[in-house]
Amino acid sequence: MSLMLKEIHEQPAVLERILDQPAPALEDLAKRFSASRPAMIVLVARGTSDNAALFGRYLFEITLGIPTMLAAPSVATLYRRLVLPRDTLVIGISQSGESTDINSYVESAKRNGALTIGITNEPSSTLGALADEVLPTEAGKESSVAATKTYTAQMFMLCCLARALGARIAESDLRLAPAAVRAQLNREDSVQALAAEFLDMSHSVVLGRGFNYANSFEFALKLMETSYVVSTAFSGADFAHGPIAMVEEGFPVFVFVPPGPTAGETDKLITRLRQARAETIGIGPSSMLDGLRLSHRIELSGSTLHSTGLPDDILTPIPAIVPAQMFAAHLAAAKGLDPDKPRMLSKVTQTL
Repeated sequence: MSLMLKEIHEQPAVLERILDQPAPALEDLAKRFSASRPAMIVLVARGTSDNAALFGRYLFEITLGIPTMLAAPSVATLYRRLVLPRDTLVIGISQSGESTDINSYVESAKRNGALTIGITNEPSSTLGALADEVLPTEAGKESSVAATKTYTAQMFMLCCLARALGARIAESDLRLAPAAVRAQLNREDSVQALAAEFLDMSHSVVLGRGFNYANSFEFALKLMETSYVVSTAFSGADFAHGPIAMVEEGFPVFVFVPPGPTAGETDKLITRLRQARAETIGIGPSSMLDGLRLSHRIELSGSTLHSTGLPDDILTPIPAIVPAQMFAAHLAAAKGLDPDKPRMLSKVTQTL
């Protein structure tokens, strides 16, 4: 078994540790935010962590009503023109805590008077030392270059942070997440068999909307870095505004199909893809996939996680990304590639 697959299988235990060993900073932040919430949130990250940050943007804006943006780190590192409004919360997300541009942005934000939080797998890292508060993701050492368990851990920690900020996310629903992830792992054989059918795939598109928009980028990234498939992620809405023109017969299109507000428009888009004879692969629970004319199904099991009064798809990205991770790992193996050692990549990437 590759390190990537081994770490994919560790994800339920990682989520359980986050719940069972809550970061002390969460309680402190909850007290602070009960007195005064930030006027704006800025998320700064790169790579897989940036995809988790994209999930965080939807999470904070929808559940808290706080304007949230994804940072352009070079504004601070190369152009040195960082300007932040008063009462801004800056959240740096980095698996290693040693990403130079992320740390430089957090340092600049502190000089601008922002409260800073570091979400990292290495609390003793540079990011851990720089940030005002640290939220460890408790994932244990991640040896595979292709990040998997730290992505779901970062999304899960962002949910915990949203609760501290006042979001109505029930802990009882969060506690369903490890079992939901474990249920997807039990379907690995079917995912592996499907991956083998795409041995000759050289290009693809991955579509997602809402909370699963982040997953479209993460799945596309995993296909590129482990299997060298040219894969592009789009919001379903953006895809319909132009890029859909490149779809032709047999063109592989992976679509996340969760319940919730995005379902209706996603169904319409899948209909258009089938009319173009695209090879359309739906990723979602059977209740959402049934009735759709799909070329293939990656069916999720027990993955409907939501909190009362919030959108039905709020927690679905955590279990939904798991079969996508397995698909990428098994596709790489089928192609004779080592998903643990992508060419020209290392575990820690330092850029400015």
